[in-house]
Amino acid sequence: MALIEFRDIYKIYQMGDTEVRAIDGINMKIEAGEFVAIVGQSGSGKSTCMNIIGCLDVPTKGQYFLDGTDVSELNDNQLAKIRNKTLGFIFQQYNLLQKINVKENVELALMYAGISRAERDKKASAVLEKVDLLDKINSFPKQLSGGQQQRVSIARALAGSPSVILADEPTGALDSKTGKDVLRLLQKLHKEGNTIVLITHDNGIAVKADRVIRLADGKVVFDGPSSDPNAVVIANYDIDEEDDE
Repeated sequence: MALIEFRDIYKIYQMGDTEVRAIDGINMKIEAGEFVAIVGQSGSGKSTCMNIIGCLDVPTKGQYFLDGTDVSELNDNQLAKIRNKTLGFIFQQYNLLQKINVKENVELALMYAGISRAERDKKASAVLEKVDLLDKINSFPKQLSGGQQQRVSIARALAGSPSVILADEPTGALDSKTGKDVLRLLQKLHKEGNTIVLITHDNGIAVKADRVIRLADGKVVFDGPSSDPNAVVIANYDIDEEDDE
């Protein structure tokens, strides 16, 4: 079984008299070890897709299998356990706690998982070394640049040895040079065997992954290698102009 599998997934909202199909019958599989970008413009369904992959939301209909477990109808406590065990999150705004230092931020999820202090210390040091921040281990987030804070976020995601690293617009708050550095780090982590799912609206970022899944209006409109020209094609809208009187 694939590491991530959507089987006919729908997410439907009712807004007054209008039915909104944020996800409209998606089927997809992501295998262990892949680097996949899920890309789409605002309203395409990519954020809803991310929330379901990350066990932050559940589908209206369909089945979602994560690492062999059908998580479609789990309760909140069960979803929290799956998130902590299987997923590592990287967010656009870093989501670091300002009142604790870098090491403590990285250790936070490990503490919730019941990992001993000695093991937490070992794991935090190892992942901070991996992202080249071991010298900042006692610094506080406000003392770091945006790129450094995002690397702390990546270290935190790696600390629990998750099955999937889920990166939500990880370069969105960074300048272009720092964003490229973060993408290179994600590519390096992928080459080391990590499964990475990148959520973005940016074609230039999406093509840094090996595979692109493009969404539009809640449906998959492309799924293939990032080298395929169709991976970055955005639908054109023909608007009939009214003749001037």
